[in-house]
Parts: sequence; structure tokens; C-alpha cells
Amino acid sequence: MERGCTGRHFTVAVFVAWEGKVLLHYHRKLGMWLPPGGHIERDELPDDAAVREVFEETGLRVELVGEKREDVSDPVQLHRPAGVQLENIGPGHQHIDLIYFAKPRAVFITKEPAASRIRSERRSLGRPPSSPPITRHRWLGRVPRSSSPWPSSRSL
Repeated sequence: MERGCTGRHFTVAVFVAWEGKVLLHYHRKLGMWLPPGGHIERDELPDDAAVREVFEETGLRVELVGEKREDVSDPVQLHRPAGVQLENIGPGHQHIDLIYFAKPRAVFITKEPAASRIRSERRSLGRPPSSPPITRHRWLGRVPRSSSPWPSSRSL
């Protein structure tokens, strides 16, 4: 984020779970492993931002899991965040962070670098083909089922 940025911004963080592991990426600026996430763009729905951020930062296609009314079509129902937190980023700068859980749509290995796939995808959506800022990611650890705060394993 640019220096001098102030105000409150809505953001998303997405914990992607697969086979008892969680996907984290290394945030170079902060020097730590975090779940994929970022700012919700103007006129973007939070669900769409969550899926977009995971793809931009890891190259992985995901679907959100958790509570969402399927029996109502109007108004459109969105996934309920698993959590909402207010983070102090700097003086006068805060993030209202919506926390989601997701699972991979498909896990596959490709020879094409993630940055190349993402640039191509962004072009097809009519968006600037800028490279993602973060592409280093890995599946880490095992989540003990008994102490997990995550949605049940049936939904992951």
C-alpha cells in the first residue's frame, strides 16, 4: 500500500484448506507467511474479491465454503464471512478484514508459471496484465480436526 494512505478499507483474507493443510503465501513487504488476501476493489463483491485475490497471489482457482443461503435467489446471497476484524495498519489507516474459507476447485501441476497464467487471465477480463505482487506460496501444516476453528471437514 502506498505511503500516506489513510482511512478505512475493506479487505479479504482467505484460508484455503486441502487435505488437512492450509495454503499460505510469503508476503515480501511484511516478511511473513499469510493467507492470500487484499483490498476489495470498487464495485467488487467481497466473494469475488476473495476468489480473485487467491488466484492473483497463488494461481489457484478456489470456491468459497461456509454459510450461504442457497434457497434464496433474490436478493443475491453472498457467503457469510467466518470472521470480521479491524486491523490498524498505520496512523489513520485501518483494514476491515473479512475472513473466508475456501477449497481448491482442482489441484493440478502445470509447467506454465503462475504469473504468465494470471497475466493471460487478466487480459481476458479486460484488466491490466500486471504481474501479481506475490507468487511464493506453499501448503503448510496439518490442522488438528478436534481443535480446528474451521468449517467441518464435510465442507472442505
